[in-house]
Amino acid sequence: MLLKYYLEQLDYNDMPFFLKKYLKCPSLVRLMSVGYFCGMDFASKSVYNFDEYISRFDHSLTTSLLTYKVTNDKTMTVAALFHDVATPCFSHVIDYMNEDYEKQESTEELTEDIIKNDKYLLKCLKEDNIDVDNIINFKNFSIVDNDRPKCCADRLDGVILTGIAWTKNVTKDDIKKIINDVRVFKNEDNEDEIGFNNRDIVSKIIDVSESIDLYCHTNEDNYMMHLLANITKLSIDKGYITYDDLYSLNEVELFNILKKSTDKELLDKINLFENINIDSIPKIAIPNIKVRVLKPLVNGKRYN
Repeated sequence: MLLKYYLEQLDYNDMPFFLKKYLKCPSLVRLMSVGYFCGMDFASKSVYNFDEYISRFDHSLTTSLLTYKVTNDKTMTVAALFHDVATPCFSHVIDYMNEDYEKQESTEELTEDIIKNDKYLLKCLKEDNIDVDNIINFKNFSIVDNDRPKCCADRLDGVILTGIAWTKNVTKDDIKKIINDVRVFKNEDNEDEIGFNNRDIVSKIIDVSESIDLYCHTNEDNYMMHLLANITKLSIDKGYITYDDLYSLNEVELFNILKKSTDKELLDKINLFENINIDSIPKIAIPNIKVRVLKPLVNGKRYN
Protein backbone atom coordinates (compact mmCIF):
# COMPACT_ATOMS: atom_id res chain seq x y z
CA MET A 1 0.00 0.00 0.00
CA LEU A 2 1.44 3.34 -1.04
CA LEU A 3 0.18 5.23 2.03
CA LYS A 4 2.26 2.98 4.26
CA TYR A 5 5.29 3.51 2.03
CA TYR A 6 4.74 7.27 2.09
CA LEU A 7 4.62 7.20 5.90
CA GLU A 8 7.90 5.31 5.92
CA GLN A 9 9.51 7.98 3.75
CA LEU A 10 8.31 10.56 6.30
CA ASP A 11 10.04 8.62 9.12
CA TYR A 12 6.74 7.60 10.72
CA ASN A 13 8.44 4.87 12.79
CA ASP A 14 10.84 7.45 14.19
CA MET A 15 8.37 10.29 14.67
CA PRO A 16 9.34 12.80 17.38
CA PHE A 17 8.25 11.65 20.83
CA PHE A 18 6.32 14.86 21.58
CA LEU A 19 4.02 14.26 18.60
CA LYS A 20 2.75 10.84 19.70
CA LYS A 21 0.53 12.08 22.51
CA TYR A 22 -1.37 14.42 20.17
CA LEU A 23 -2.51 11.46 18.08
CA LYS A 24 -4.83 10.53 20.97
CA CYS A 25 -6.70 13.86 20.98
CA PRO A 26 -10.46 13.19 20.57
CA SER A 27 -10.86 15.96 18.00
CA LEU A 28 -8.17 14.33 15.87
CA VAL A 29 -9.25 10.71 16.43
CA ARG A 30 -12.68 11.57 14.94
CA LEU A 31 -10.92 12.21 11.63
CA MET A 32 -9.91 8.54 11.37
CA SER A 33 -13.40 7.86 10.01
CA VAL A 34 -13.70 11.02 7.95
CA GLY A 35 -12.48 10.18 4.45
CA TYR A 36 -10.11 12.39 2.53
CA PHE A 37 -12.29 12.18 -0.58
CA CYS A 38 -15.40 14.02 0.58
CA GLY A 39 -17.64 11.06 1.39
CA MET A 40 -17.07 9.42 -1.99
CA ASP A 41 -15.85 6.24 -0.26
CA PHE A 42 -19.59 5.52 0.15
CA ALA A 43 -20.38 6.32 -3.50
CA SER A 44 -20.96 4.03 -6.47
CA LYS A 45 -17.87 2.03 -7.36
CA SER A 46 -18.76 2.65 -11.00
CA VAL A 47 -17.78 6.29 -10.43
CA TYR A 48 -15.05 6.04 -7.79
CA ASN A 49 -12.63 3.18 -7.34
CA PHE A 50 -10.04 4.38 -4.86
CA ASP A 51 -6.95 2.19 -4.53
CA GLU A 52 -6.96 2.53 -0.73
CA TYR A 53 -8.85 4.29 2.03
CA ILE A 54 -7.26 7.54 3.14
CA SER A 55 -8.73 9.50 6.03
CA ARG A 56 -8.44 13.11 7.12
CA PHE A 57 -6.46 11.74 10.06
CA ASP A 58 -3.96 10.23 7.61
CA HIS A 59 -3.69 13.55 5.79
CA SER A 60 -3.24 15.42 9.08
CA LEU A 61 -0.50 13.03 10.17
CA THR A 62 1.41 13.04 6.89
CA THR A 63 1.18 16.84 6.65
CA SER A 64 2.60 17.17 10.15
CA LEU A 65 5.41 14.67 9.50
CA LEU A 66 6.26 16.48 6.28
CA THR A 67 6.33 19.78 8.17
CA TYR A 68 8.61 18.33 10.83
CA LYS A 69 10.90 16.82 8.20
CA VAL A 70 11.64 20.22 6.66
CA THR A 71 11.53 22.39 9.81
CA ASN A 72 12.11 20.36 13.01
CA ASP A 73 9.77 22.95 14.52
CA LYS A 74 7.46 21.66 17.24
CA THR A 75 4.80 24.38 17.02
CA MET A 76 4.53 24.24 13.23
CA THR A 77 4.35 20.44 13.34
CA VAL A 78 1.44 20.48 15.79
CA ALA A 79 -0.28 23.26 13.83
CA ALA A 80 -0.01 21.09 10.72
CA LEU A 81 -1.44 18.11 12.59
CA PHE A 82 -4.58 20.05 13.54
CA HIS A 83 -5.02 22.15 10.39
CA ASP A 84 -8.01 20.03 9.28
CA VAL A 85 -9.53 19.45 12.71
CA ALA A 86 -12.70 21.34 11.72
CA THR A 87 -13.30 19.15 8.69
CA PRO A 88 -16.94 18.04 8.75
CA CYS A 89 -18.26 14.72 7.54
CA PHE A 90 -18.11 14.67 3.73
CA SER A 91 -15.56 17.51 3.77
CA HIS A 92 -15.93 19.78 0.72
CA VAL A 93 -19.39 18.39 -0.03
CA ILE A 94 -20.49 20.69 2.78
CA ASP A 95 -18.84 23.61 0.98
CA TYR A 96 -20.97 22.63 -2.03
CA MET A 97 -24.02 22.58 0.24
CA ASN A 98 -23.03 26.06 1.42
CA GLU A 99 -22.49 27.13 -2.22
CA ASP A 100 -18.83 27.87 -1.50
CA TYR A 101 -17.45 26.34 -4.70
CA GLU A 102 -14.40 28.51 -5.37
CA LYS A 103 -12.66 28.97 -2.01
CA GLN A 104 -14.09 25.84 -0.35
CA GLU A 105 -13.32 27.26 3.09
CA SER A 106 -16.82 27.65 4.59
CA THR A 107 -16.27 24.61 6.82
CA GLU A 108 -13.21 26.06 8.57
CA GLU A 109 -15.19 28.44 10.76
CA LEU A 110 -15.38 26.07 13.77
CA THR A 111 -11.62 25.49 14.07
CA GLU A 112 -11.23 27.62 17.18
CA ASP A 113 -14.25 26.13 18.98
CA ILE A 114 -13.19 22.55 18.27
CA ILE A 115 -9.63 23.12 19.42
CA LYS A 116 -10.60 24.98 22.58
CA ASN A 117 -13.14 22.29 23.50
CA ASP A 118 -10.59 19.47 23.29
CA LYS A 119 -9.37 19.41 26.88
CA TYR A 120 -6.77 16.74 26.23
CA LEU A 121 -5.31 18.80 23.39
CA LEU A 122 -5.14 21.90 25.60
CA LYS A 123 -3.33 19.84 28.24
CA CYS A 124 -0.78 18.64 25.66
CA LEU A 125 -0.21 22.17 24.39
CA LYS A 126 0.40 23.40 27.93
CA GLU A 127 2.91 20.64 28.55
CA ASP A 128 4.81 21.66 25.41
CA ASN A 129 4.46 25.39 26.08
CA ILE A 130 2.69 25.90 22.74
CA ASP A 131 0.33 28.86 22.46
CA VAL A 132 -3.11 27.58 21.43
CA ASP A 133 -3.53 30.60 19.13
CA ASN A 134 -0.66 29.27 17.00
CA ILE A 135 -2.62 26.08 16.41
CA ILE A 136 -5.87 27.89 15.69
CA ASN A 137 -4.14 30.30 13.30
CA PHE A 138 -2.17 27.65 11.40
CA LYS A 139 -2.36 29.75 8.23
CA ASN A 140 0.19 32.08 9.78
CA PHE A 141 2.79 29.41 9.04
CA SER A 142 3.64 29.58 5.33
CA ILE A 143 5.24 26.13 5.45
CA VAL A 144 1.92 24.62 6.57
CA ASP A 145 -0.49 26.69 4.46
CA ASN A 146 0.05 29.22 1.70
CA ASP A 147 -1.85 30.85 -1.15
CA ARG A 148 -1.76 29.31 -4.61
CA PRO A 149 0.28 28.91 -6.72
CA LYS A 150 2.74 28.56 -3.86
CA CYS A 151 3.55 25.17 -2.39
CA CYS A 152 3.09 24.20 1.26
CA ALA A 153 2.94 21.01 3.33
CA ASP A 154 -0.85 20.78 3.11
CA ARG A 155 -0.87 21.24 -0.67
CA LEU A 156 2.04 18.92 -1.43
CA ASP A 157 0.63 16.22 0.81
CA GLY A 158 -2.75 16.55 -0.90
CA VAL A 159 -1.13 16.06 -4.30
CA ILE A 160 0.67 12.93 -3.13
CA LEU A 161 -2.33 11.36 -1.37
CA THR A 162 -4.74 12.10 -4.21
CA GLY A 163 -2.22 10.82 -6.73
CA ILE A 164 -1.92 7.62 -4.72
CA ALA A 165 -5.60 6.80 -4.35
CA TRP A 166 -7.67 8.65 -6.98
CA THR A 167 -5.76 9.78 -10.06
CA LYS A 168 -3.31 6.90 -9.48
CA ASN A 169 -0.37 8.60 -11.15
CA VAL A 170 1.98 8.69 -8.15
CA THR A 171 4.30 5.72 -7.72
CA LYS A 172 6.65 4.52 -4.98
CA ASP A 173 9.54 5.96 -6.95
CA ASP A 174 7.77 9.32 -7.26
CA ILE A 175 7.13 9.46 -3.51
CA LYS A 176 10.75 8.66 -2.68
CA LYS A 177 12.12 11.23 -5.12
CA ILE A 178 9.74 13.96 -3.96
CA ILE A 179 10.43 13.49 -0.26
CA ASN A 180 14.19 13.21 -0.76
CA ASP A 181 14.24 16.42 -2.79
CA VAL A 182 11.96 18.65 -0.71
CA ARG A 183 13.62 21.75 0.76
CA VAL A 184 12.71 25.13 2.29
CA PHE A 185 13.53 28.32 0.40
CA LYS A 186 12.74 32.01 0.76
CA ASN A 187 10.23 32.95 -1.90
CA GLU A 188 9.69 36.24 -3.74
CA ASP A 189 7.63 37.52 -0.77
CA ASN A 190 10.42 36.66 1.69
CA GLU A 191 8.35 33.81 3.15
CA ASP A 192 9.63 30.36 3.97
CA GLU A 193 8.20 28.04 1.32
CA ILE A 194 8.52 24.36 0.51
CA GLY A 195 10.37 23.86 -2.76
CA PHE A 196 12.67 21.48 -4.58
CA ASN A 197 16.11 21.21 -6.16
CA ASN A 198 15.12 19.10 -9.15
CA ARG A 199 13.06 20.60 -11.96
CA ASP A 200 11.91 17.17 -13.18
CA ILE A 201 10.40 16.44 -9.79
CA VAL A 202 8.53 19.74 -9.80
CA SER A 203 7.28 18.97 -13.31
CA LYS A 204 5.91 15.67 -12.04
CA ILE A 205 4.18 17.35 -9.07
CA ILE A 206 2.57 19.89 -11.41
CA ASP A 207 1.41 17.12 -13.77
CA VAL A 208 -0.29 15.29 -10.89
CA SER A 209 -1.83 18.52 -9.59
CA GLU A 210 -3.23 19.33 -13.03
CA SER A 211 -4.71 15.84 -13.36
CA ILE A 212 -6.40 16.29 -9.96
CA ASP A 213 -7.84 19.58 -11.14
CA LEU A 214 -9.22 17.88 -14.25
CA TYR A 215 -10.82 15.13 -12.16
CA CYS A 216 -12.43 17.72 -9.88
CA HIS A 217 -13.93 19.52 -12.87
CA THR A 218 -15.52 16.44 -14.46
CA ASN A 219 -19.27 16.21 -14.83
CA GLU A 220 -19.43 12.95 -12.86
CA ASP A 221 -17.47 14.25 -9.86
CA ASN A 222 -19.58 17.40 -9.64
CA TYR A 223 -22.80 15.44 -10.04
CA MET A 224 -21.82 13.14 -7.16
CA MET A 225 -20.65 16.02 -4.96
CA HIS A 226 -23.95 17.84 -5.54
CA LEU A 227 -25.94 14.65 -4.95
CA LEU A 228 -24.32 14.04 -1.55
CA ALA A 229 -24.74 17.74 -0.72
CA ASN A 230 -28.45 17.41 -1.51
CA ILE A 231 -28.70 14.26 0.62
CA THR A 232 -27.04 16.05 3.53
CA LYS A 233 -29.18 19.18 3.22
CA LEU A 234 -32.37 17.11 2.97
CA SER A 235 -31.34 15.16 6.08
CA ILE A 236 -30.79 18.39 8.01
CA ASP A 237 -34.00 20.00 6.75
CA LYS A 238 -36.03 16.96 7.78
CA GLY A 239 -34.37 16.75 11.19
CA TYR A 240 -32.58 13.43 10.84
CA ILE A 241 -29.29 15.13 11.65
CA THR A 242 -28.18 18.63 12.63
CA TYR A 243 -25.52 20.79 11.04
CA ASP A 244 -23.46 20.40 14.24
CA ASP A 245 -23.53 16.61 13.81
CA LEU A 246 -21.32 17.05 10.77
CA TYR A 247 -18.54 18.19 13.10
CA SER A 248 -19.09 15.82 16.04
CA LEU A 249 -19.89 12.50 14.34
CA ASN A 250 -17.67 10.62 11.93
CA GLU A 251 -18.81 9.62 8.46
CA VAL A 252 -19.60 6.00 9.30
CA GLU A 253 -21.84 7.08 12.18
CA LEU A 254 -23.53 9.75 10.08
CA PHE A 255 -24.12 7.59 7.02
CA ASN A 256 -25.61 4.82 9.18
CA ILE A 257 -28.09 7.33 10.63
CA LEU A 258 -29.13 8.39 7.14
CA LYS A 259 -29.55 4.83 5.89
CA LYS A 260 -31.75 3.92 8.86
CA SER A 261 -34.24 6.61 7.86
CA THR A 262 -37.69 5.55 6.68
CA ASP A 263 -37.97 8.61 4.42
CA LYS A 264 -38.45 7.39 0.83
CA GLU A 265 -37.16 10.59 -0.79
CA LEU A 266 -33.95 10.42 1.24
CA LEU A 267 -33.46 6.66 0.75
CA ASP A 268 -34.00 6.97 -3.01
CA LYS A 269 -31.26 9.60 -3.22
CA ILE A 270 -28.91 7.47 -1.10
CA ASN A 271 -29.60 4.45 -3.30
CA LEU A 272 -28.78 6.54 -6.38
CA PHE A 273 -25.58 7.78 -4.75
CA GLU A 274 -24.46 4.26 -3.87
CA ASN A 275 -25.41 2.52 -7.10
CA ILE A 276 -25.58 4.87 -10.09
CA ASN A 277 -23.69 3.75 -13.18
CA ILE A 278 -21.22 6.30 -14.47
CA ASP A 279 -22.77 6.06 -17.95
CA SER A 280 -26.15 7.07 -16.50
CA ILE A 281 -25.00 10.32 -14.92
CA PRO A 282 -26.83 13.27 -16.52
CA LYS A 283 -25.06 16.42 -17.66
CA ILE A 284 -25.23 19.22 -15.11
CA ALA A 285 -24.24 22.86 -15.00
CA ILE A 286 -20.82 22.94 -13.33
CA PRO A 287 -20.26 25.99 -11.10
CA ASN A 288 -17.03 27.97 -10.92
CA ILE A 289 -15.00 25.50 -8.91
CA LYS A 290 -11.67 26.11 -7.23
CA VAL A 291 -8.82 25.92 -9.74
CA ARG A 292 -5.86 24.03 -8.36
CA VAL A 293 -2.93 25.96 -9.83
CA LEU A 294 0.47 24.98 -8.44
CA LYS A 295 3.89 26.42 -9.31
CA PRO A 296 6.48 25.37 -6.69
CA LEU A 297 9.95 26.80 -6.25
CA VAL A 298 12.93 25.20 -7.98
CA ASN A 299 16.18 26.19 -6.24
CA GLY A 300 14.39 29.21 -4.84
CA LYS A 301 12.92 30.40 -8.17
CA ARG A 302 9.25 30.09 -9.17
CA TYR A 303 8.70 27.33 -11.72
CA ASN A 304 7.67 28.57 -15.16
